[in-house]
Amino acid sequence: MDHKTSQTTGRSTTCGRCGATHEGLPLTWICSVENGRRVYFCEECARRHLRSIEGRLDSAWW
Repeated sequence: MDHKTSQTTGRSTTCGRCGATHEGLPLTWICSVENGRRVYFCEECARRHLRSIEGRLDSAWW
């Protein structure tokens, strides 16, 4: 599975799915709490998996 751990450092955010990075915390990215930790997803990954997100499936099921 290509699921990666997302991170938010003081200056950049990493997508938990594809590994894309963005300076700061982007307003258009999605934040999900899975297993007690925050996971961020970029616009492209969020659009691709919209139905799974709306169905409240953990990203491990995508």
